[in-house]
Amino acid sequence: MVGGSGARALPSALKEQVGLGAAAAEGTALEPRSSPGALEDSQEEMATKEKLQCLKDFHKDILKPSPGKSPGTRPEDEAEGKPPQREKWASKIDFVLSVAGGFVGLGNVWRFPYLCYKNGGGAFLIPYFIFLFGGGLPVFFLEVIIGQYTSEGGITCWEKICPLFSGIGYASIVIVSLLNVYYIIILAWAMYYLFQSFQSELPWAHCNHSWNTPHCVENTTRSNRSLWVTFSASNFTSPVTEFWERRLTGAAPRELETTRLYGSPDFLRLWTGRACRSPSSLKKRQWVQRVVLPEGRWVGPTRPSRPQRNVLSLSSGIDDPGSLKWDLALCLLFVWLICFFCIWKGVRSTGKVVYFTATFPFAMLLVLLVRGLTLPGAGAGIKFYLYPDITRLEDPQVWIDAGTQIFFSYAICLGAMTSLGSYNKYKYNSYRQVSRQRAWWTLEMMMDCLLLGCLNSGTSFVSGFAIFSILGFMAQEQGVDIADVAESGPGLAFIAYPKAVTMMPLPTFWSILFFIMLLLLGLDSQFVEVEGQITSLVDLYPSFLRKGFRREIFIAFMCSISYLLGLTMVTEGGMYVFQLFDYYAASGVCLLWVAFFECFVIAWIYGSDNFYDGIEDMIGYRPGPWMKYSWAVVTPILCVGCFIFSLVKYIPLTYNKVYVYPNWAIGLGWTLALTSMMCVPLVMIVRLCQTEGPFLVRVKYLLTPREPNRWAVEREGATPYSSRLSVNMNGALMKPTHIIVETMM
Repeated sequence: MVGGSGARALPSALKEQVGLGAAAAEGTALEPRSSPGALEDSQEEMATKEKLQCLKDFHKDILKPSPGKSPGTRPEDEAEGKPPQREKWASKIDFVLSVAGGFVGLGNVWRFPYLCYKNGGGAFLIPYFIFLFGGGLPVFFLEVIIGQYTSEGGITCWEKICPLFSGIGYASIVIVSLLNVYYIIILAWAMYYLFQSFQSELPWAHCNHSWNTPHCVENTTRSNRSLWVTFSASNFTSPVTEFWERRLTGAAPRELETTRLYGSPDFLRLWTGRACRSPSSLKKRQWVQRVVLPEGRWVGPTRPSRPQRNVLSLSSGIDDPGSLKWDLALCLLFVWLICFFCIWKGVRSTGKVVYFTATFPFAMLLVLLVRGLTLPGAGAGIKFYLYPDITRLEDPQVWIDAGTQIFFSYAICLGAMTSLGSYNKYKYNSYRQVSRQRAWWTLEMMMDCLLLGCLNSGTSFVSGFAIFSILGFMAQEQGVDIADVAESGPGLAFIAYPKAVTMMPLPTFWSILFFIMLLLLGLDSQFVEVEGQITSLVDLYPSFLRKGFRREIFIAFMCSISYLLGLTMVTEGGMYVFQLFDYYAASGVCLLWVAFFECFVIAWIYGSDNFYDGIEDMIGYRPGPWMKYSWAVVTPILCVGCFIFSLVKYIPLTYNKVYVYPNWAIGLGWTLALTSMMCVPLVMIVRLCQTEGPFLVRVKYLLTPREPNRWAVEREGATPYSSRLSVNMNGALMKPTHIIVETMM
């Protein structure tokens, strides 16, 4: 492998791949130049231009899908054995709505508001916007541009940009594959709740159902100035909690258990020690020892348990999976079928689906916002949401939460944004088109990214008003602090909010509206991520998977595999598996790892100036220096800092802060995380072993972009690289401004 003929043959191969990428793509083997004369250089450059023009003439038309064929396939392509060319978005609005649907998801509604209140209210916006403009928007813009520039998915784009770091693409595809398995479980829960909402009485409103336990107490609202008691979680539960998860304590009746008194329904007789006190003589939050309930209520499991039939039916732990919940399994199957039929015909069909799935949730969120603001207690909830606590900024966890929330909500480092951008036309949104079309239709690419970023973050911010106005109403009705009802994640969507709607007029209507919104928010995010996964894998074998109905069959296969893996999360112990995936598989640590290498490769290996040249050729102008400096300095520093603090502040996973995962489960979780993170160094080692020559020559070869000429000629209206970039002394059509490669030249 090292030395000998391999070492002598590599420089000529390097010249063929880098300096004459089009010739290498056509399979011609050109002899290296015998002498560096000016005449020979001129002849070689003319020959290169002729080859580029031939390729440009061949690829100048954008192929359109034929009826009955897989997207991007033409009969003449199949007859002549040519690789089918990828399809394009039917219109710009299809791309914009698909991106908006991809990153405006469940995290905007149930995660950001909780993080904002927990981490200092309005003060949390300071680290949030720092990570937004220093990390989120630059990486989002970078991924979309890479996809459009190379017209490749999340894996093969990095093969062209920098083969040595093509593991970035494999890491992204591992993360999104794991994410697709567990993210859709939330949609199955939402679908189940939606079906259950079509009843005259919501099933989680009362304790008179077969799945309720002796611990269930339903009268927990203040009515006619009556007060209520919030008991220990192991003593009493609400019907909405029992509907979500049923866990029997098996404890004896707690006659002498102390509990904090927030007030009590009028029918209770409350005792402190030996003295009997009436509800009117008790003060709020007074400690009491003995609670005597009227007939029909129990303090402990003093009667036989009833059959379990609620959403989760939680088992004792992750090592006790229990039986399959068939109702949830059917809901999961139904959601996967919806996802499949949304993406199976490619982006031209996906682009039409998002007209509804990406816009209708905003209308419903607006309705919920208006309703929440009209409820009593809404003002207190909003104040609790935004009241700033600057001292919280001293806690590194606040900055970690801000960084991970940005990377989660913008769906970056998953290959999805790269795949969506790859379906743009090369001259998409050219600056030169502004004089020929309306300005609102031809906003520059960078402006589109900024507007989409504002839409994403604005949705998160407005969602906080909708959520905390309702939580403020809920707290006022129960006579407790808002902190006692504020939840995040599934706790907000499936416990706190369903409980709040039972206190409103027309609870069935508001429940249906809320879960339709959740379902649509999650659906478009899900099928955008699945589309990114499929595009990345199909681009690895385009000549095989884009023919006939092979792409559709491949999508069905991937959806089926993901569904079967997801069945482990709809068992009685499935919630423990779900939390394990959510905490480790697509954690902020994994996303920060990928984001760092993406920026490092573009800024310090490929070269920011070279990348700006490509952007200028596509959209007609060079973006401002903000992006370039962010890729080179700001974003890597933010990623490294947040990554290190995440490891330092790491806390082993627990469920509800009670159940501690066993060591083997923690090890499995870190295995899921390392499966993606290790792709970068492992692929690097594999590429080095597959390449011949001395070590430094191999590194130099693998750091050089592949086929730069062909990227241009394969796109409609692209300017050939030979007219934009000069041939350097090593025969590479690339400006020697990229730092790492330049040091080796």
